[in-house]
Formats: sequence, structure tokens, C-alpha cells
Amino acid sequence: MPVSKRIGVIGLGQRIAHVLAAMREVGWCLDIAGYADPSPVGAPILKDHDIAMGKAYADATALLKDGPFDLVMIGSPNHLHYEHLLAAFEAGFPIFAEKPIVRTEEESFALAKHLAARKTPPLYIGLVMRSMPIVRAVIQHVDDGRLGEIVSMDATEHLHPEHGGYLARNWRRKQEWGGSYFLDKVCHDFDIFGRLMGARAARVASFGSRKIFHPGRKDVRAAYDNGAAAYALRDAGWGAANDAFHSDMDVTDHQTALVEYANGAQLSFHSNTHVSLQERRWYIAGTDGTLLADLVRNKLMFRGSFSSGKPERMEWNERTDDNHNGADQAMARDLLATFERHAEFPVTPYDSLEAGLTVMAIDRAMETKQVVDCSAMWADYDRSRASALK
Repeated sequence: MPVSKRIGVIGLGQRIAHVLAAMREVGWCLDIAGYADPSPVGAPILKDHDIAMGKAYADATALLKDGPFDLVMIGSPNHLHYEHLLAAFEAGFPIFAEKPIVRTEEESFALAKHLAARKTPPLYIGLVMRSMPIVRAVIQHVDDGRLGEIVSMDATEHLHPEHGGYLARNWRRKQEWGGSYFLDKVCHDFDIFGRLMGARAARVASFGSRKIFHPGRKDVRAAYDNGAAAYALRDAGWGAANDAFHSDMDVTDHQTALVEYANGAQLSFHSNTHVSLQERRWYIAGTDGTLLADLVRNKLMFRGSFSSGKPERMEWNERTDDNHNGADQAMARDLLATFERHAEFPVTPYDSLEAGLTVMAIDRAMETKQVVDCSAMWADYDRSRASALK
């Protein structure tokens, strides 16, 4: 019979609740001792999966004092991640933390130094795309050399209006709480891009603004053509705004980026938070082959550069509304394997830090309207890690 895992939750949002539901689904025996969250919007999700929430604690400090825990799960707003990570490290319990790992360059350097200097408890980061079956297939194609040297990549992530409207009302709408739109939403993608390219970003440029969710919009509709209410998909939770168009939102709702990696490979990326045709697509051109991955429809196509036959096709049947397409369950299995078999989790804290720093450089390029050379940032990051080892 599986041994139950005693879990404490700091920030019981919808994302952590979905992860907990996936953990239960794949065989975790959950004992949620309690949670610290003034507005636990993930509670209905746990209720739907017959998962008891446990005791409500006043704050993270009170919860951590009530250990021991087999796992502390951090799903608080991004500006609290660093504080909550340090507290959980000090308490000495294994940690699962939602992405992004931290919100600023300063926090990234400080956390890198902390991780290198101390023997910390295990830290698992919820960059769930690392566990997506289709993403693993893309990585395998690259690692097997089927594409040869990657020359360039074009990628997108475009969100349905309801998803965009949720982000415009949720705490993620403000830089001081969430960081940027790119940092919160697409650090997943940039983690994978760095893994595929096999190099760090060397130079970046970016353009973006807010043209959709702002008070100047005169053509906003309150309902779809079938009568369903628009922009009202979910409870926006802690710090929520009532209206997606009339709020204190200060992050972009669409953005593009150009990246040149240290090995010369190039990337173009485009994201929009208000489209009627959702898309998350990667087109990767290599010297020996080309790969197209459709992460919404869960389909992959590959063809060698000198193949005269039909492209190879792969398709995964699992499709979910959040477009994770089975990745939550796969990540939950990966996490369980680290506990039961001491298996290696597919993403490290350093992977997460480097993905975040790449996005922060992209945002700096957008804000300054300059091409940003990333070498000084990486030098600071490497110094932070190295200084801790002296």
C-alpha cells in the first residue's frame, strides 16, 4: 500500500490545485496537512477531486513550523517566491515550486549563490513542458542528431480571449506581483528553447505593448455570439481586478522576441493573449532536417532534408483544455519517481533560473528599445554561482 505523503501548500492557487489533482490521479497518496493562502482559489478544484485541503494557516511561517512535511508546494504570486523558497529551505523540507522560480535578476543571482553555497533540500520547479510527451519527442529528435545543427526556429504561443482576459484581471497583470507577461507565461518555452539550442542567449531584441486589454478599447463585446458572457472564465483570485479592460494592468498583452544564441542559432517568437485560433507551434530548421510541432493539437511532423518520401508524423491522443495535454500527469509521475526511485527530475533549478534570466533580458530589450547583449548578465550569474564555492 502506498505511503501517504504529508504536504504543506503555500499559495493554493488554481495551478497548484491542478498539479495536486494530477498527483492523485497518477497514484500519489496525498495527505495535505494544510495551506497558507488568504484567497485559496484552487479549493474548488481540490473539492472536485475529493482532496481534503487540511488546516488553514495564517501565513507561510506558521505552516512551516507545523512540519515535518514530505513536500512543501509553493504556488504563491511570483513576487513572493524568493521569500517562500528561503523559508522552506531554512525549514529543511523538499520543495515543489511553480514557475517562474523568482521574479528579478537580483533574486536570480542571490538564489543561484544560495543554491551553490548550501546543501539545500531538493527543489523541483514546475516547468511542466519538460514533461509533455510531444516536447520529449522534439528533444529526442534533436539529441539523436536527426535535425543536424539547428539553424533557426520560429515559435508562437497565442491564447484564447478568455485566457488573456483572466491574465488581465489576475495578479499577473502587474509587474510588481508577477514580473512580465513573458516571464510568467512563456518562461516554459524559453526553457525548452535553450535546451534545444544547446546554448545561452547571446543577443536579444523585443517589441510589445498593450493594445487589447486597455481602457481605450471602444469595440469591446461583453458576450459571444451564442450569448455566453465574455472574459468571465475563472475566479481571478487574490488581488483581482473586476474588469479586464479597466484595471491597473501594466504588462504587455502581445509581444515578439528575436534571439541569437551563443552558437549562432536564431529564434523568432510571437505571443498574443487574444486570438480566436489558439496556437503553440515550433518550426525548427536544421542542416539535416526540419521539424514542426503543434503543441495545441498534439501533433509532430519531421522530414529529413534529402528525404523524397512523406514526412514522418507522430500524434498523441490526449488533449486538455489547458493545452498541457497530459503533461501535468507526466510531471506528477516524474515527481513521484524522484521519491520512490531517486530518479532525476527532468528540469533543475539552474535550468529555471537561466530561462528566467533569458526572458528578463528580452523584456529589458523591449523596455529600452535596444538590442541587449546578454554577456554581462551571464557573467554576473556565473560569478554568483562561483563565488559561493570559494
